[in-house]
Amino acid sequence: MLFGVSVGVPVCVLVGVLVLVVVFVGVCVLVGVLVLVGVLVLVGVLVLVDVIVFVGVLVGVLVLVVVFVGVLVGVVVLV
Repeated sequence: MLFGVSVGVPVCVLVGVLVLVVVFVGVCVLVGVLVLVGVLVLVGVLVLVDVIVFVGVLVGVLVLVVVFVGVLVGVVVLV
């Protein structure tokens, strides 16, 4: 009886500790993956916004150039 208790208790404690370690590691990995995914999504959104702004500026500049050329042509034609 005593032998069973003296073996059973440490085994239970050991199993409990192992389960805790596995759960802790699992949670850490999950949090790590979530953070990584979050950072990647954030970077992706920032890059997307940058690209949209860049394209917008490019289109704006092109429109300005077209208007400027149009005005120049108009002035030349008038003169």
